[in-house]
This record gives sequence, structure tokens and C-alpha cells, in this order.
Amino acid sequence: MGMTTAGTLTAIAGGTESQLHDALLGCNSEALLLAAQHVRDQANDRIQTWSPKVFIPLTQLCRDRCHYCTFAHPPRPGEAAYLRPDEVLAIARAGADAGCTEALFTLGDKPELRWRQAREELAALGYPTTLAYLHAMCRLVHQETGLLPHVNAGVMERDDIAMLRQVSVSQGLMLESAANRLGKPGGPHHRSPDKDPEVRLETIRLAGELAVPFTSGILIGIGETRAERLDALFRLRDLHRTHGHIQEIIIQNFRAKPRTAMADAAEPDLEDLMWTIAAARLIFGPGMAIQAPPNLSPDTFPKLIAAGINDWGGISPVTPDHVNPEAPWPAVERLRAGTESAGRQLARRLPLYPPYVANLEHWVDPALHRSVRAHAGSDGLARDDQWSPGLGLEPRLPHLHTLPGVDPGLRSIVDAACAGHEVENADIVRLFNARGSDFGHVRDAADALRANVVADTVTYAVNRNINYTNICTYRCGFCAFSKGRGGDTLRGQPYDLDTAEVVRRAREAWDRGATEVCMQGGIHPHYTGATYINLARAVREAMPDMHIHAFSALEVMQGAASLGLTVEAFLRDLKAAGLGTLPGTAAEILDDGIRDIICPDKLTTHEWLDTIETAHSLGLRTTATIMFGHVETPVHWARHLLLVRRLQQRTGGFTEFVPLPFVHMEAPMAMRGRTRKGPTVRETVLMHAVARLVLNPLIPNIQTSWVKLGAQGAKLCLEAGANDLGGTLMNESISRAAGTQHGQEMPPHAMEALILSINRSPRQRSTLYGNVSPDRQAAARTAAPLAPIVQTSPRISAAARHEMEPA
Repeated sequence: MGMTTAGTLTAIAGGTESQLHDALLGCNSEALLLAAQHVRDQANDRIQTWSPKVFIPLTQLCRDRCHYCTFAHPPRPGEAAYLRPDEVLAIARAGADAGCTEALFTLGDKPELRWRQAREELAALGYPTTLAYLHAMCRLVHQETGLLPHVNAGVMERDDIAMLRQVSVSQGLMLESAANRLGKPGGPHHRSPDKDPEVRLETIRLAGELAVPFTSGILIGIGETRAERLDALFRLRDLHRTHGHIQEIIIQNFRAKPRTAMADAAEPDLEDLMWTIAAARLIFGPGMAIQAPPNLSPDTFPKLIAAGINDWGGISPVTPDHVNPEAPWPAVERLRAGTESAGRQLARRLPLYPPYVANLEHWVDPALHRSVRAHAGSDGLARDDQWSPGLGLEPRLPHLHTLPGVDPGLRSIVDAACAGHEVENADIVRLFNARGSDFGHVRDAADALRANVVADTVTYAVNRNINYTNICTYRCGFCAFSKGRGGDTLRGQPYDLDTAEVVRRAREAWDRGATEVCMQGGIHPHYTGATYINLARAVREAMPDMHIHAFSALEVMQGAASLGLTVEAFLRDLKAAGLGTLPGTAAEILDDGIRDIICPDKLTTHEWLDTIETAHSLGLRTTATIMFGHVETPVHWARHLLLVRRLQQRTGGFTEFVPLPFVHMEAPMAMRGRTRKGPTVRETVLMHAVARLVLNPLIPNIQTSWVKLGAQGAKLCLEAGANDLGGTLMNESISRAAGTQHGQEMPPHAMEALILSINRSPRQRSTLYGNVSPDRQAAARTAAPLAPIVQTSPRISAAARHEMEPA
């Protein structure tokens, strides 16, 4: 047949075996590489991943006699056949200290079937087989270090795979080749029973049946033909199409090693390696991770990107490649430079790829879920840093590299947002996934847009939080603030403030210069709508000029239902009692799939939107919030932002958008290992930046939470599109209960010092972003210390008791 064009190859990529087989063998290299790049880039990102790993060679004995291998060797005098537990742990701890997330266990196939020393040492260690010992060492490493085990344990039976699934997040077995003839006398797999292609394919099939995320691939240059390579890749594709379990395909080039039977064999050249990589990309399509080890092409590895790879595999900062000890890993900065020179962004990943992280319940044993989530970012890749909201660590931006420049597609999305156009969900996700120079562009564009919309002024309000009760009938998995009524809990005592104490705190706040009280609480089982009306009325009567910013959408719904009123009627009563605005809390993530996980008994997305829209229709303005960094993903962030934008288009009632990073330390779901550790620094900065872009021009104010981020974190967000620091708070209870270490109050002088430190202009504002009178400002700057607070014990307060008495 004639030479196949790149366009034809692209059109039939992922198609039938017969179509692709002939086309791949009949195309020229230039067409093949262009098609492979195009197919890979359909994934719509420029991310090139690698896994920071520590390499643990549990044993280098093996029953096989592969003609190219130097990893396996016979027993050596004075040398133990197996690493001992203390040796395994020492390697693992060194890896953990160096920032690794993967513990790669590699070993020979069933050495006890060939070597007496292996049998004797296993007996002395107390294990019947090598795989049983491997199981124990995986468990030990995971429990002691939190590293995620990935095992390359050779050919296995069903029970072996299932046993190792309990202690590893992924497993691997290279098919190497599907050519049976390579096992015949003179072939590289002669006298290697575990290299029988059918035996290896059966192991891979069983792993699929058992839902084990799996790595496989082929070894090229050991005597096979290109047609045989394609056959091996198609057979792997068939298994993956049946079970969906193959995470990555490795195309590994043979390297001749001294003291082996193939020491003088020719190695595949760069063109041959790139042809095979590109063929694999076209066979598996854009969704598969295609990997080529960079240390096996030390001088040319950046060129491999042009063949369609999107992963470099595992690279260790502390251990060599024991399989290819003559080929050292490239330094990460060299890897980064080579990656960026080819137009892609380097990113750390886990031994579990993002689609499998997103569905842990199916793919990973529950005993490993906590550790996976602890290491994962919102996109399922590895966290960029060890920082979490609320911790005392100083947040630092990821290094912004100048190469490979800004992606044109991302630039056009940003331009559309800056022009005020609504951005599509998928494009918002692209913004949230930005890294390197793309991240820098999103951040800088958001900050430039901020300067154009609100100039260089940073606003803040002097206010006081009054949380009148922490008793709540709801059990939101993210909330460390709410308590039951029956006695003490691990995080403090339950309380229910008397109305007099609420008024006292509001009066004290007024005397200290506050222009706003923000009142919210748990959903107390004895509270009714009258409770909320009386609280607003009591504060209004005591301080007529104090702005009352109070009651979440959940409290409004609960209050209305308790009185048999519509939400609209109840909001009218609250407004008449003195309510000025509502906080846009209880939004969390506006996606019912996520809400079913984190707050299943709380109001739905529709109920939140409807309640807020009703408030806006009555002239009650609100904020809008998002709580991010727990179990959701950028897809859910995008949906949330679009719902907020569209509501603002209808009503114009939002005063500001407030990203609230999830503080995980004391949150019940996090303590049970069911959430991530809050957002990373990159994710936090992007949330503020992308919110500025996506909500433009409808919501001019983006607020950052100093109580969750600390001063340095707030600065980073103020330089990424935010323009408001929120309130001084005076008493902060909710974030503090979750474990934040950033204090309860930031007085005006501290607010202004923070703002001036980034060369911006501070302005004290009212709740509705108006000016504040000089006397109020003076009072705030000469405020006396707060009096000790009084938390009323968990009984029915006098006000609540009166409200429940029959008329």
C-alpha cells in the first residue's frame, strides 16, 4: 500500500486492529510522529508526568534466565537473598524524607522455586513464599512511612494478585513481547518460563478482573519484529478495553549490558524507539499514559516527547535504577528543562493515575485510601507542596518557569474571560489545571483585571463574628464546629448563647469600631424562625446603626419551615426585624453529587440557589462562597462558578465571592481519611484568580480568607485577583475549631500593614462596600481589648424557652 498520511493515521487512531496494523507499517516516520502528537494533545493539556519514587529491590534472585538481565543474579557468598525489614524501612524512610510518594518494589520471579538459599531465608523470616514476604513489607512501608506501594512481582496467580492488592495501590508486569519464538533455544527468553507471553497476559487479565490498576508495556530490540510489537500492543489494548485497568504503557528500549548473553547485541536506535512509541499512542489513543524511561535515552530523551509520550515514569532522588544500574536517573531540573524545551509542563504524579484516584472505591483497597488522599491534589496528581490551609507553614508559590511559554488555547480562554464572556465548563477546568508558565499567565491576567476593575485598593471591614450556638442537628462531614447537645466533645463544649450575651457582644463590637456583626450558628433542634427574628430584632434595637449580616441559607430554610412560612415570607420578617444582608455560606460545592458525600442531609444545590435568589429579589444582598479542597475536583469548581455567575446575571445581588479553603486538621471526614488535606498553594491561588476571570464583570469583589490562609497566603491571593481581606472578625470560631493557627482577630492596623506591604492602598469599608465615617474608623483604631466571652451552657435559653411556650 502507499504511504499513509498523518491525517489518515489520526482519523483511524484507536480504531480496528486491521486498519491500524497495516497503516502503521505503511507510514513514514514524519507522518507517524505528527499523528501521535495530535492524538496525545487531544487530552487538552501539556502535562508531562513523573513519579517521585524510591526503588526497593526486595530480592534479586529469580528463577528465569533472561539473556539481557543484570538485575537478577545467582546467590552470592556472604550476601543475603532478601532485604531485611529494617533495610526495607531505611530505604523507604529515605525516600519519604526526600519527598517521594511511591515505593516501587521490584523482585525476581519466584526465586524459591529455583534457589535453596531463597527457601531457607524465607523460612527463617517466617514466610512461605517471596510474595507473602512482599505483602508484609508493603504493609510495613505503608504503615510506617505513608508511601504508596507499587509492586512489580512477576507472574502471579489470582490469589497472589488479590493478596498484594490489599497492600499496594498498583501493580505492574511488562508483557515485553507477544512473540513465542523468543522463548525458543537461542532466543532471549529461553529457559525463562515466566516470560511465556500467554502466561504473562493471563496475569494481566487476572489483574483486570480483580480491579488492580496496572502498568505494562513492551521491551523493544530483543529480536522481535515491528509487526510483533504491534501484536503485543494490540493484545494489551484488548485486555484494557475489557477491564479498564491498564494505567500506562511503557515502551522500553533494550540496552546491552556487559556479562550478559546479549552483551554484543545491537540496541534499537532513536528512530526505531520513536516509531514504536508513536504506534503505541495511536493504538491506545489520547487517554492512555504512554511512558518511555528517560535514563535509557540520556542524551536524547526530550526528543521522545515528539513521539507522543506524556509520562517519564518513576524517578528516584535516593536510589538507582537497579534494573539498569548503568543508566542514572536524570536530575529533576534537567528533566524539567528537557520537558519544557519540548513544549510541555512537568508535574509530579502518584503511582495511581488520576482516573483511578477519582474512583478509589473501585480500584484500591480501603486500607490505602487515606494515604492516597493525603498525597493527592484536586486533579488526582501528586500535591505540589506540603502546605495546607490553617497550618503554620509559610505558603510558597510553585516555581514559574519561562518555558514553554503560554499555551495559545489557554491564552484565548483568559482573553475571553477578561472581555466579560461566559467561559465554558471545560475551559474553566483548563484554567484550574494550569501549571508553570500557564499558571503564571492566569494569575497575572487575573491581577491585571483586578487592577482594571477596582484599581489598587484593598478593602476590609471591621466586624465581629457571633456564633450563637455550636449545637447542630446536622452532621456535615467537613464541620468541626458543630456539637451535639449531650456533654463535652473532643473539640470543646457545646453552648447556646443567651440573647443578652449576643447583644453584649454586639454592643462591645460597636464600641470597638465595628460596623457589622456577622451572626451564624448551628441548626439547634429547639430553634425556630422566631429565634432568628428575635436575635436580629434584639441587636437592631440595641444598636440601630449596626449592620446585621446574618443567617445562612440553611438557617433561613429551617426557620421558614418551623413557622410554616415560605422562604420569601420569612425573609421579609427577618428584614423587618433588622437583617441587612446574608452570608452566602452553606454553599460548600454547588453540586449534589459532592453534597451527598460531605453534607447529605443539608439543603440541595437548587434549594441554596433558590433561597439566595429569593433574598436578592427582596433587596437583601448576599455574598457567595465556595469551600474547596476536600473531595471535589476542578470540574465541580467550574460548575459552582458558573451557577454563581448565572445567578448574578439574573439578580445582581452578590456583593463578593469568597473562596474558603478547606481546613482539614479537625474536620471529621478528614480525621477518618476521607478527604484531601485541603487545597495546595497553587490550587488556592488559582481559585481566587479563576474566580476573578470567570465572574468578570458581574462580581467586582473577590475576598480572601486571612483566617484560613494566614497573612502570607492572603498576600499571594491579593496578588492573583483578590481585592478584599474580609473582616477583622474579633471572634473566629469555625475555622479555629477546624484547626487553623492564624488567630481570631486581625485588627485594622494589622490589616493595613499587610495591604501596604504589597504596595496597595487600604480602605475600611462597610458591608456593602461603602465608606465608613471617621468616628467609626477612629473607634476601631483605639479599641480596648475584648472582654472574656461567656458561652452559655447547652440548655434551652430563656429566649428559646419563651418561643416554645404556647400563646
